[in-house]
Parts: sequence; structure tokens; C-alpha cells
Amino acid sequence: MSETASSPPAPLVKCLVWDLDDTLWHGTVLEGDTPRPAPGAVATLKALDARGILHAVASRGDHDTAVAHLTGLGLDELFTVVEIGWGTKSEAVRRIAGTLGIGLDTIAFIDNDAVERAEVAAALPVVRCHPAEHAPLLPGLPDYRPPYVTGESRARRRLYRSEARRRQAQENHTGPPQEFLASLGLVLTVRPATADDLDRAHELTVRTHQLNTTGRTYDMAELRDLCTSEGHQVLVASLEDRFGSYGTVGLALSELDERTSLLRLLLLSCRVINRGIGPALIGHLLRDALAAGRRPLAEFVPTDVNRVMLVNLRFSGFEVLERTETGMLLGYDPARTPPAPDGAVRVVAQP
Repeated sequence: MSETASSPPAPLVKCLVWDLDDTLWHGTVLEGDTPRPAPGAVATLKALDARGILHAVASRGDHDTAVAHLTGLGLDELFTVVEIGWGTKSEAVRRIAGTLGIGLDTIAFIDNDAVERAEVAAALPVVRCHPAEHAPLLPGLPDYRPPYVTGESRARRRLYRSEARRRQAQENHTGPPQEFLASLGLVLTVRPATADDLDRAHELTVRTHQLNTTGRTYDMAELRDLCTSEGHQVLVASLEDRFGSYGTVGLALSELDERTSLLRLLLLSCRVINRGIGPALIGHLLRDALAAGRRPLAEFVPTDVNRVMLVNLRFSGFEVLERTETGMLLGYDPARTPPAPDGAVRVVAQP
């Protein structure tokens, strides 16, 4: 089986951040223009949206005026985050990444102004920057062409918009954070992956870098073989709450023998980073392995962005057994009582 033990050097773009005046459209709204979209811009917006690539705005100007023009053009629904004001573009891009919960290395920025592009590139060197005239070309670039497009990827914008409603509800909540989490009614469903899940499982391995224990990627043929292997367990996890479904948000791949269950890959969508799903899923894996008489083990391969997953493993009770040149092997003492389920997340295991 071929594997890659580190993150891809150039991750797929997850969000394209647009300047507006003289980039998305020709003209300047504040100068009284009623500009039309630039040639090819709308086609690029729709093509990338259909592939699950999000769009955001980082532009100078008056927020309400610009949004009104976006709405008048019928384009407002295509944008997940809108940052319009008078600050630097790099800070706007940084806020967009934080709002979406994605790495800066998965963001691209398009602007007609070379000075603005240079400012973003200097402050955020991992962000890919494009001149406005390249907008029609972007769908053809490898960084914008995920190998598989699933139903969930096509619905990604709607999932993020649901997340925006959750975020607004959280901002309006006046109690402790745990109280808000409990009010969501989070249900995590864990089940063996089937052939219908393979597109999404593969997509998670190539898109998810922050919440990823080893950074390994598996192609469709490898995942298909692993799903039917008696010596492996491939689980997918989906999440829902009172605002609706998050879709499939997790993947766990373990090697099994009579005595141990070795977690070779655990990853979670960045969209659930603040929902307590990591400890909930790890706790389920621990209890499942111990109930089968196996000692839980886990591999961890550090990257520039995945330390939070090591924290999750250690918090759940895994201890470092040995260190290697590429990472470490962790283990859970089978004599310990496994962690009790978190009351904020109800875990449902399906056979």
C-alpha cells in the first residue's frame, strides 16, 4: 500500500477570496458606478462552488453599499464570508480563515491591484495570490480541481451557512460555552464505511490537514480494499444538531489484530473544531477497542498544523510509548477505565 506520511506540499484551495471593485466587477461602486461582473468571473464562481470550493470577499469600501450591489447581481448567496472595510486585505484574509476554520495554506486571493496582492503575499506567504485577469483560468488549475466531487462537497457552502447561523446563536448566548454546546443537541453517528462513503472518505484525506493525526492519504482503490479487509476497520462519522446536518465529518482507520487496535489515521473536518467531536470520537474508539479485548494504540506524525490532534489523543488518555524519526506511537493502558461519554455529544454507533 502506498502512503504519504506528510501533508501535500500544495494543498487544494478550499476558499477563494475576492476583491470586488475592478476584480469581481468592472468599476467602483462608491463612485456611483453600477458595474457588471467581469467576463468569466461568474462562471468561475459557479464552477468552483460546484466543486465545494468556498468563496469569500476581502475588499475596501462601504460594507452595506457593496453587499447591496452583490445582492442586486444575485451573487450574494455564493459568498460564505464577507469582509468589507478599510483595513488591510491580509487581516481580512486572516479573519476569513479563522471564521471558516481552515488553514491559510488552503486560501487563495484574487485582486486587480498588484500592491494589494503584494501586501497579502508579504504578510501571509502561504496564501496563493492571483491577478484579476486570471479569474477565468482558475477552474483549470490543479489547485482548484479536487479529484472527486461528492454530494457533500457540492453542498459545502450551505453547510457553512448553517454554521454561520450556529455561530450567531452562540454569540447571542449569554451562558457558559458548555451550556451552549449542550443546547445544540449534538449527535455523532459512527458506522463502518461503505462503498457509498469512499468518495467522501478520500476527499477528507486529501482536504483535511489540521485535524489529522498522520497526514496520510489513501486513494479510492486502497480505501476499497481496506473496507473489505478483516485486519482493518474503516469508520466514518457524521454529525447533526438542531440546526441540521454537518455531513460526514470524520474518518478513523485502524489496523486490528488479536491483541491491539492501531489507529493509523484519525481526521476530522475543520468545521467541527470547536464542537468537542475529537474527544467524543476518540472515546468511542477507545471503548470499542477495549470491549473487543484489544489494547488501543495510535500513531501520530507531526506536521506544521496538526498539533491539536496530539492534544486530543493525550487528553483522552493516550501516553507516548516510543518516538521515531517521523513521529510517535501512543498507547492506552487497558487497565484504565475508559473515559465516559461527554454529555454534550451523544455518540450513536451503527453496526
